[in-house]
Amino acid sequence: MAGATRINSRVVRFAIFASILVLLGFILSRGSATSYSLPSGLTSDTSQSTGSSPKSESKPSSQGSSGATELKKTYTTDGKEKATFVSLARNSDVWSLASSIRHVEDRFNHKFHYDWVFLNDEEFSDEFKRVTSALTSGKAKYGLIPKEHWSFPEWIDKERAAKTRKEMAAKKVIYGDSISYRHMCRFESGFFFRHELMQEYEWYWRVEPDIKIFCDIDYDVFKFMKDNNKMYGFTVSLPEYVATIETLWDTTRAFIKENPQYLPEDNMMDFISDDDGLSYNGCHFWSNFEVGSLSLWRSEAYLKYFDHLDKAGGFFYERWGDAPVHSIAAALFLHRDQIHFFDDVGYFHSPFNNCPVDADLREERRCMCNPKDDFTWKGYSCVPEFFTVNNMKRPKGWEAFSG
Repeated sequence: MAGATRINSRVVRFAIFASILVLLGFILSRGSATSYSLPSGLTSDTSQSTGSSPKSESKPSSQGSSGATELKKTYTTDGKEKATFVSLARNSDVWSLASSIRHVEDRFNHKFHYDWVFLNDEEFSDEFKRVTSALTSGKAKYGLIPKEHWSFPEWIDKERAAKTRKEMAAKKVIYGDSISYRHMCRFESGFFFRHELMQEYEWYWRVEPDIKIFCDIDYDVFKFMKDNNKMYGFTVSLPEYVATIETLWDTTRAFIKENPQYLPEDNMMDFISDDDGLSYNGCHFWSNFEVGSLSLWRSEAYLKYFDHLDKAGGFFYERWGDAPVHSIAAALFLHRDQIHFFDDVGYFHSPFNNCPVDADLREERRCMCNPKDDFTWKGYSCVPEFFTVNNMKRPKGWEAFSG
């Protein structure tokens, strides 16, 4: 009965969310995968690169009442981690990305001076490098994406892919007719972490154009992840647009059946499936904000999983996004307590806000956001499900912001 209740409530939430998707259309599509879109006198490097059971019982979480508040944090600028910000962008994104950089630098990185890696499928312009390098407090590095990472693989039937794009366009599926969007989703799913500029790093924070950070972050996020054995961090979670991933779960189930050894017993299958793995409920972490360990994507499990998906062709025969791909992989291949919800960052990417609902936390972190705009506890957010399956206590006053 409990399982049926969960599934019925999920259906209602999907219906609500589907309506929102129709209204938001273009805006929302930028969220599931990048849409391409300080102190003066600091020196930046602007050199161009050439370059067994799939389900387990939920267990009490170590994350405390609201995620980060009860976990070990490191308030130091000494001994930085091998970490970088990474942004996939076009030259035309320069000013919208400049705003994002300023948010991150002002709220966090001016204290820690981590590097920035910018990646593009075309050469970056002098203007782009001049503007962005002037804003970063760490080294700014610029990389060209290899053609083989931004093109149709040889096994893809281009006529079949073109037919799919035409059909999706007729159905008005978000970015259904876009080739570049598909290249981007495939790149973020399987190749960003392989770029030569990323090889010296162990951790990354993904930053996209037009995002905002609302709260002061006075601890080293990367040290926090390492100290607490976290591998993947997120701020927003919601259902994916089903029409873009119709066969993704069947393809995933085939991989699981062939490779059960990659799933730890305490994985988080119950977050992404309401029926013990028979179907995918659509919940995914919004990947325009990710803080994570690159070792996850470089692991044997993930590399084989991505190769399995890539050969299936769903990035082109459908419109698989990097958000559900990353989310499914994290839920299946990680221990559940290695996935972290950042409740204290304060984040915005149109159209959704993450604003701490705890008044004391907002005051402590000098958050500049209205909790009434927070998306976290709304009925069509998947964060409540994340808290439920992990037996986590919700933050003080969350009920007032769930309507």
